[in-house]
Amino acid sequence: MSNLRKPIVQTRRDAWVEINLGYVEHNIKTLKRYLSGNTLFLAVVKADAYGHGADMIASTLVASGADALGVASVDEGIQLRNAGISVPIIVLGATPDWAFTSAVENDITLSIFSEEHINSCIHTYKRLGKKPQIHIKVDTGMNRIGISCNESLQYIKKVSELKEIELKGIFSHLACAENPEITQKQKQRWENLINQIENKENLILHLVNTAGMIGYKDMNYGMARAGIGIYGLFPDLHKEVLEKPDLKQVISLKGRITYLKEVSKNSGISYGYSYITQSETSKIATIPVGYADGVPRSLSNNIYGVINGNKVKQVGNITMDQIMFDVTEVENVKTGDIITLLGEDGGEFISINDWADKLNTINYELTCRLRVRLPRVYTRSRQLT
Repeated sequence: MSNLRKPIVQTRRDAWVEINLGYVEHNIKTLKRYLSGNTLFLAVVKADAYGHGADMIASTLVASGADALGVASVDEGIQLRNAGISVPIIVLGATPDWAFTSAVENDITLSIFSEEHINSCIHTYKRLGKKPQIHIKVDTGMNRIGISCNESLQYIKKVSELKEIELKGIFSHLACAENPEITQKQKQRWENLINQIENKENLILHLVNTAGMIGYKDMNYGMARAGIGIYGLFPDLHKEVLEKPDLKQVISLKGRITYLKEVSKNSGISYGYSYITQSETSKIATIPVGYADGVPRSLSNNIYGVINGNKVKQVGNITMDQIMFDVTEVENVKTGDIITLLGEDGGEFISINDWADKLNTINYELTCRLRVRLPRVYTRSRQLT
């Protein structure tokens, strides 16, 4: 699968997250096929690129065709500027008054949707002599942040006439892209608004996320925003999407066996003895990963790992720093061998969606958890597209 040798993992722990930059490139090129040729592509890298390491993958995103990057806060944007990223960076969330100056100083575009935001822009311009670049966030049905549709036209007109502000774009966000009926209502509100805006030719209009990009061909407008799809994972899609794009899970989780122990039948494993061995002699492998690293304790006794192409069951309660696997049926296992908890090994693949389904949550949440203290190692597979 790779045109490079396997990476030598040099960390201070025998557990790590691997990020495949070749898969990032593949996923962006795959998603861009859903867009018309003149539609801009914004890659969302908030929450440290969903746990993948924003400053490390940003250059790959840009080289693969991302025209802009989306963040949740000014701090995230400054981190990218410090990493040498020069493409437009847009803060998609709310920004407090005291952060406007830092944003403008670092050429970071802000989202605004209140009178207080307008005043902050004006004060920042007077302080710096430099116009804040902004996108106006309109609430078409998410009911989270954004100026309401009823008030948005007048708000847009006011902002566009202010000499202290450079209006770059207008956007909204789909709340239920998996539901065509709700999405069409949002689309109608959105188009009713943009059809009334004068002199919008130079404005960037954007509405869809990954689910919208894949599920609706007529809603790209001037720019599309892709988040979880970049990382090879899917949001909920509506049922009319019969064929999903070929996305590759970017993230893997691995750990080296730090200890092997043979235990007799009816022996309890880990805290609370939630697992009792069944074989006459069981071989238990321990790796240094735990719930403090983002592996939920509630997955105990309910997930698998892969070692040398063999699936092995996780046994006993997951502890803060360590997890145990039953490797009885695997031959020639030794201390130092790698167990893959997420990702591919020898033809076996474990998706983070498997974990999400068991926990009744979303893959986004779990990738973000893995950023807490695990070192990240960056690899690159051969070109796939």
